[in-house]
Amino acid sequence: MPYGNKELHLGHIGGVFVHADTFARFMRDRIGKENVIFISGTDCYGSPILEHYRQLVDNGSFNGTIDEFVMYNHEQQKEVLEKYHIKLDLFAGSSIGRAAENHRMFSEYFIKKLYDNGHLTKMTTSQFYDAELGVFLNGRQVVGQCPIEGCSSEKGYADECSLGHQYMPTELIDPKSTLTGKKPEMRDVTNWYFKLNSFHGLLVQWVENLEKKPWSRRFVVKSIREFLEPPVIYVKRDQLDMLEPLKSRLPEYTLLDEENKTSAIMVFDDLESREKACSILSENSIRFRTGKTLVPFRLTGNVDWGVPAPCIEGLEGLTVWVWPESLWAPISFTMTYLEMEGYDKDDWKKWWCSKDSRVFQFLGEDNVYFYGPAEMAMFMAQQGKEPSVDPPEGELQLPELIVNNHILFLNKKASSSGKIKPPTAKDLLEYYTPEQLRAHFLGLGLGIRSVGFQPKPFNPAASERDSDPVLKEGNLLTNVLNRVVRSCFYTAQKYSDGKVPVRDISRPVLEDACNTILEYERLMYQCDFHLVMNLMDTYIRNANKYWSRSMKEADDKNNDDLRLQVLADTFHMVRTAAVLMHPIAPEGTEMIRDYLRLGEEFWSWDRIFDPIYAFMDNPQEHKLKFLEPRVDFFKKHPSQIVQK
Repeated sequence: MPYGNKELHLGHIGGVFVHADTFARFMRDRIGKENVIFISGTDCYGSPILEHYRQLVDNGSFNGTIDEFVMYNHEQQKEVLEKYHIKLDLFAGSSIGRAAENHRMFSEYFIKKLYDNGHLTKMTTSQFYDAELGVFLNGRQVVGQCPIEGCSSEKGYADECSLGHQYMPTELIDPKSTLTGKKPEMRDVTNWYFKLNSFHGLLVQWVENLEKKPWSRRFVVKSIREFLEPPVIYVKRDQLDMLEPLKSRLPEYTLLDEENKTSAIMVFDDLESREKACSILSENSIRFRTGKTLVPFRLTGNVDWGVPAPCIEGLEGLTVWVWPESLWAPISFTMTYLEMEGYDKDDWKKWWCSKDSRVFQFLGEDNVYFYGPAEMAMFMAQQGKEPSVDPPEGELQLPELIVNNHILFLNKKASSSGKIKPPTAKDLLEYYTPEQLRAHFLGLGLGIRSVGFQPKPFNPAASERDSDPVLKEGNLLTNVLNRVVRSCFYTAQKYSDGKVPVRDISRPVLEDACNTILEYERLMYQCDFHLVMNLMDTYIRNANKYWSRSMKEADDKNNDDLRLQVLADTFHMVRTAAVLMHPIAPEGTEMIRDYLRLGEEFWSWDRIFDPIYAFMDNPQEHKLKFLEPRVDFFKKHPSQIVQK
């Protein structure tokens, strides 16, 4: 879910939403739209939004309440999603309207259930405090360096860095207040934490199951396994002598010291031992960094702009930390959508708690920790005091994670907060059509690796003679498929009275279509979108070659019978290509259906192998919509058309 402090950036659309929308559209065609709910929304709360709002108000860039600020950004996000043909059943907001009411209610229910099941702990920790202003600092009002060994994040905040690593506030290196630039003090505060570290065994089982899923990506499993490592501290080898006098005070640990490494590793049995050791090392000015491991997951805080936390054991006046509540927001949004459609909002359990249902969550690699270990453990914790990695019927099932790598801009990480400012999602529509961009983003292969997005209009290194890499997949639509579809309609108008010839489709054409359909379904099931694009590239280009070769033969022989057979065969290829490209290029394929004068059943996979005329009440008399000269089903952007 995009934060409510800005418009959609390149990563939102190119890295997540297009993939999620394509999958949702495919599932609607495959199993029926009544069996699919596609939801998202603006992540409205949290310190990043509050801090951004404060800065804009202070410099006079925004005049209004924080609710108005979030609503403005929500509407901007919604508008761009619609322009990219992202067909959500609901794009809500965690602080907006009925969705906000349901979200507050469900947040209280979720947290109380965690407490009742014994999975919460009340912890007093130190929080950053700006003594000059006399205020506690929220998560984004403190910046420093991430303490996690090997982290490449540009910024560390109060208890997480920009890459999502979690740590205790006292571990942040060189902290500074963004309000005054001074080093803040540490003062005690009490909050509720989820006992995430106690779910280590169950999460190990979950990862083992995850590896067997066809859509699981190796980098995701590797990333999650890193958080399941034992608690460790990295100490520079030149500081090891300083450990000797402290051995009697330090908790028991195992020292791993390899000569070719710059740091030695202190391995502890549990998190408490590591935290005690961190305090002792700090007191004695020994430099160290910690490794990834499971730590208690903070649920509450004292940021005013947040979902009110339930009062438990007299601990009142707290709000829910934005990350936990954003993990269950899709459930409360499901409740809101069902209400809007006239269902009982408690029917959300049919979608989230039934083994006949499955939830797919699309996200970027930075968010794996939250949607992986944190979410899965909290969902399991809803079962009771002794949860299982295989939730029984009626309990929250564990969602499937479809994770993409970073989409890079000119081979550098695309981030609206980074030094390299990529174009916004809206900016791109000044140079490309939504369908050109959708096809390109799907073809990048983000499920395998981070890939550079190199739009020629935004690339200062591109010369006038260079081709535009972004148009590679789009050309399959605007050039190849467009030509085949137009040729079929114009030929039907000229030689078969504007009708599809009713003939048995040639066996090789039927077999190729059948094989392509089955492979397409397998690849969609695995969410291998780049391979889907490769498959369709081959199929559509082969259809174009078949048309050119076979129609030339018919024309050379002036053979009307062969011409009509080729037309019937190619219409079958067009029908197959249109259905398979429907989730990817909905506007152009819907135009094909419109000109065929067929109903919505044309998209149903219940009849995926049927020829076009099987959808006509009277095939012999069914006339196609007349196609005027030079009408395109898949259009180029006006900026790409050269005027003669």
